[in-house]
Amino acid sequence: MNLAYSVTQNELLDILLNIAPTRPVFIWGAPGIGKSALVEKFSLEVGLPCVSLLGSQLAPEDIIGIPQIKGDTSEFLPPKMIARKEPYVLFLDELNACSQEVQKAFYSLIHERRVGEYHLPAGSIVIGAGNRSQDGAIVKTMSSALINRMFHVHMKADASQWLAWAYENHLHSWVTDYISQRPDHLFSEPPKNEEPYSTPRSWHMLSDALTEYGAGEKELSENILRVLVYGCISTKHAGMFLAFTKQIGNKHLLSDIIKGDAKWPSRPEDRDILYFTAQSFRSRLLHDLPQNKQNINKDVQYLVHRAKALIKELSQINYEIAQMVVSADENNVLPDWFMVEIVRDLPRLAKM
Repeated sequence: MNLAYSVTQNELLDILLNIAPTRPVFIWGAPGIGKSALVEKFSLEVGLPCVSLLGSQLAPEDIIGIPQIKGDTSEFLPPKMIARKEPYVLFLDELNACSQEVQKAFYSLIHERRVGEYHLPAGSIVIGAGNRSQDGAIVKTMSSALINRMFHVHMKADASQWLAWAYENHLHSWVTDYISQRPDHLFSEPPKNEEPYSTPRSWHMLSDALTEYGAGEKELSENILRVLVYGCISTKHAGMFLAFTKQIGNKHLLSDIIKGDAKWPSRPEDRDILYFTAQSFRSRLLHDLPQNKQNINKDVQYLVHRAKALIKELSQINYEIAQMVVSADENNVLPDWFMVEIVRDLPRLAKM
C-alpha cells in the first residue's frame, strides 16, 4: 500500500478518535514504529478494553468459530475472545499477514461488525494494522474487497513526540539524550539483509538493556556495550551511539565548540567522536537555518558566522568529514543561500 501522505503518532490518534468509532481503520507502517502501542493508547482514551488478534497466527475458525448442531439446524459459535457482551476495541494486528481464507473470514467482521449470527456489542471499534511490502516482513496481498472496507492511513515516526513519551516513561538518559541530538536516527528503513535496524521499538530495547546493566551508574566493559548497542540498532547508528557514549561526560561539547569554548576533537583516537560531533553539527544547521535568508535573526546570524569558521577548521582536520557536513543527501539539503556562502568562502571544500 502506497499512500500519498503520512501522519505522526499524535495525528493518527486524532484520526482514530474521529473516524474509528464509525469506520474501521487500517494502520500501515514499518515494524517497530509503534502501531500497537498507539492502538492501546487509543483504547484507554475511549475507555474500552482492547482485544488483540495476530493475523499471522489465525485460522478461519479462529474468527468464524465452529459449528454446533441445534435442533434441526447448525450454528457457528464465535470464539470467546470475540464474543463479548460489552463494547470493546478489536485490534487485528498483522491483518495483511494472514492467508486469503482468513482474510475472507474478516469481511463481515470488519464491514458489518458481525461473525455469523453474532454482532459485536454496540459501540465496539475495529482497527487493523500491518507492515508494508517493502519492510521485508511477512506480508500477503490484501484483497481489494478487504481494502475497500477500511479507511487507510500510514504512520511515520516523529522524534519529538517519541521523546515526549520516552521522558514520560523514564527511558535511559543515554538514549533520550542521543535521539534529542540525532532525531534522524530514531528510525531507519528495514535492510534487505538480516541485521538489526533502528526503530522506536529497538531504541526502547536498547534503553531496557542499558538500564538492566546499570549503564551510567557503573562502568561497562567496551565489549559488553558494543554487544548491547549492535544487537538493537543499525550498524551505522550503533557506531555513532558508541561515539556519543565516549563524550558523554561533556554533554555540551557541540554547544561549546559553536561558542568557541572548545575545539573539534583532533586526536586520531577521537575520530569517532569527531564524526559524531560533526554529524550533530550538520543536524543543527539543518534544523536552525531557515530556507529563506530574509528570516534570519541575530542568533542565526551568529550561527552562520561560526558555522563557516568551524567548517573551515574541520576541513583542516579531516576534509571528508567537513564535506559530509555540507553535502546534500536524498532527504536533507542545507539552504541554497548558505551553500552559496560556503562556495564563496570555502571554494576548495565545495569542489570536493
